Amino acid sequence: MLNSLIELDRVHLVHPVASFRGHEAAGVRVIASGQGARLRDAEGRELVDGFAGLWCVNAGYGQDSIVEAAAAQMRRLPYATGYFGLGSEPAIRLAAELADRAPGDLNHVYFTLGGSDAVDSAVRYIHYYWHARGKPEKTAFISVEQGYHGSSTVGAGLTALPAFHAGFGVPLAWQHKIASSYPYRNPVGTDPAAIIAASVAELAAKVEALGGAERVAAFFAEPIQGSGGVIVPPPGWMRAVQDWCRARDILFVADEVITGFGRTGPLFACTEDGIVPDLMTTAKGLTSGYVPMGALFLREHVYQTIADGAGAAAVGHGYTYSAHPVSAAVGLEVLRLYEGGLLENGRRAGARLMEGLWGLTDHPLVGEVRGRGMLAAVELVTDKAQKTPLPAAAQPARRIFDRAWQQGLVIRAFAQGVLGYAPALCATEADIEAIVARTRVVLDQTLADPDVAGALA
Repeated sequence: MLNSLIELDRVHLVHPVASFRGHEAAGVRVIASGQGARLRDAEGRELVDGFAGLWCVNAGYGQDSIVEAAAAQMRRLPYATGYFGLGSEPAIRLAAELADRAPGDLNHVYFTLGGSDAVDSAVRYIHYYWHARGKPEKTAFISVEQGYHGSSTVGAGLTALPAFHAGFGVPLAWQHKIASSYPYRNPVGTDPAAIIAASVAELAAKVEALGGAERVAAFFAEPIQGSGGVIVPPPGWMRAVQDWCRARDILFVADEVITGFGRTGPLFACTEDGIVPDLMTTAKGLTSGYVPMGALFLREHVYQTIADGAGAAAVGHGYTYSAHPVSAAVGLEVLRLYEGGLLENGRRAGARLMEGLWGLTDHPLVGEVRGRGMLAAVELVTDKAQKTPLPAAAQPARRIFDRAWQQGLVIRAFAQGVLGYAPALCATEADIEAIVARTRVVLDQTLADPDVAGALA
């Protein structure tokens, strides 16, 4: 049966962010089941999922109450449109519960299917907002190098990772970037104040180059840059760039698709940064990945401006599955689980994870360990003083992932030799210990890789 599945996959299923030919040659690894923070593949191998699927299964696998919430809603009302002034109880209640917990006056929630279309929705509403304010010339959007804001046509342009641009005709002409704060590799050094000052200065220069603040609609940033390599800005960075934007009438958008729902400790990472963005995108942990759903939060002034600008006319933006009642029912139950102990467990497990990973800094390949809560990274180098990345010939993304898999560990292996971690918030002490211990084995195996060993010599 497994061989049949592998062949069917090879012939028919298009995988995201994959080399089509490479995947055809390698074949799929089939995941069969999951429980807690562990997976079992179709060959019977048990793995610790150190990445919670794709940063999303925050509540862990096999949570029966989530399954029951979905099943009960499917029996009662499997679908309800949000068009025509219609709605469903789960969606209404989830919007209210989320608004009650969001920072500041992010009181209005538009539901999407995931993170990419939450970003698209943010872009559309931002355009509408500026038209409603009589400033349609504010069309430029700025994001951060190594940032990730989805892979839709619009979001892929705001994303600043080469693989999402090559061959797709993005970024679009109105999408612009400034450098990442990246403390480990920032040209100004590691001093937080210097990094913040440099980022604000670069943002100011970019805005000036685009014709001034009267031409710039919004600035997008992640509290922690996830897909760029789990880059943690220095404390105060988010606040500084938000304050700069706000003083110049530029909307500030926090992308919490990865960081939201307990990933860094609290429900929303923005609360740690002490900010209230004008718009906030979320997804992933919203439903713990059990069903698709994202959410875009709007501050009061953004919502009211759009509402007043439209007047009696409809605001022409919507999705068939926005505010889906089954997804909303799942979201309500996931939120209950978070506040019923998962957030607290995640904070404890996150402290253990960071402590364990910091214990790896004595390894010859470990240049930096960084993270916050249950979101962490280990950056590998061949020269700690020069911070020399692993050679491309070592194929870090493929080889490190394969080694981890063989050790019974799922992690994110980035092409530049960064190992990413985002375990489920339900992870036990044994799960965390296994993640750290198996990582050390992977590091030792990587150290013995001839391409890496050659670069060390």
